[in-house]
Amino acid sequence: MKTYFRCGVKSLCIGLSFLIAFPPLHAQLLPTELNIVVVEGEGAINNVRQRVARAPVVRVEDQNHKPIAGAAVVFTLPTEGATGEFSNGGKSLTMITDNQGLAAAQSLRLNQMAGKVPIHVNASYRGLTARTSITQFSVLPPGAKASSSTGGGHGGLIAVLVVLGAAAAGGGAYFATHKTSSSSGTVVTPPTPVAIGITPGTGSIAGGR
Repeated sequence: MKTYFRCGVKSLCIGLSFLIAFPPLHAQLLPTELNIVVVEGEGAINNVRQRVARAPVVRVEDQNHKPIAGAAVVFTLPTEGATGEFSNGGKSLTMITDNQGLAAAQSLRLNQMAGKVPIHVNASYRGLTARTSITQFSVLPPGAKASSSTGGGHGGLIAVLVVLGAAAAGGGAYFATHKTSSSSGTVVTPPTPVAIGITPGTGSIAGGR
C-alpha cells in the first residue's frame, strides 16, 4: 500500500513539473498585452461638402506584434463641433477584428462643420485593453466661403462710413480755417449744407458737389 502511495505521489510531482516546464499550447498563445496600430485614416483631409470621410482602420497586435483575431474595437466620435456619425447612426461603433487583426469603421459620414475630428479607439481582449486616437480634418472646398454675401454687405457699409467720416473731417477743417480769419472783424457766412443721399444695400453715395 505504501509502495502504491509513493508511486502516486512521485507521478503527481513529475506531472506538475512537466506542466510548469511545458505549459499547454493554448496558455502559450494567450497575449500578455495589446497594441493598436493605425493602418488607415490618420491625417485624412475630408471635404465637408462630400460628407463621406475616409474610413479609419486599425490592427490589434499582441506583445510579439502578431495580429489578434476576435478583439473588440470601439470607435468614438466627438459629441459636438466638427464630428459625424457611423453607419449605425451613432457616435460610437463596435467592431470585431478579423483573422488579420483588422477592424474598420466603414461608412463614416461627417457633418457640415469644418475643423479637427479626433476619433478615439479602444480595444479589449481577454481582460487586456489598449487605446489610441486617429485625427482627421474636415475642410471647405477651395474657393468656398461660409457667407460671401454677408461679407460684401459689410464691405459696402464700411466704405459708406469712411466716406461720411472724410466729409465730416473736411467740414470741420473748413470751419476751423474760417474761424481763425474772423478775428480780423470779417463776418463769416457758414457754408450751405450739401444734401447727401445713401442708397440702402448698395453702398453708393449721391449728392451735389
